[in-house]
Amino acid sequence: MHQDINLNIHYTAPDWVWKKIEEVYRSMPYWDEGAGYPHWVGEGIELDASVEPGGIQIYGTMPKEIWEGWYLTLKEKLTVALGYGIGEPEDGYDFKYDWEEGVGEKKGKKRKPKSVQLMKKRHPPLF
Repeated sequence: MHQDINLNIHYTAPDWVWKKIEEVYRSMPYWDEGAGYPHWVGEGIELDASVEPGGIQIYGTMPKEIWEGWYLTLKEKLTVALGYGIGEPEDGYDFKYDWEEGVGEKKGKKRKPKSVQLMKKRHPPLF
């Protein structure tokens, strides 16, 4: 079954946020370690993630009976990792723009927004 969702994580999030997202992605079932970009694969499963103006987009195919649990787990893990409710903007989940200094990042490191160029690539590396 085709899946296509957007999550309320803005492309301007600081680097430490992308590192946490990477950790969550890697912890999810069907992660494709060798792909070089956010990709999950398995029998009947071919999912990718990209950064778009409307947030992180996850799209591809995954059977409905697997998707429901997988997607719920992804949102829960991202919510815990990032410290705010993660979901689809169309369902009322707001983007976060006011990231606290020092939360989740090493002291002394400056935050840098992700490049807008990431939005233009089909499979941008998030990490």
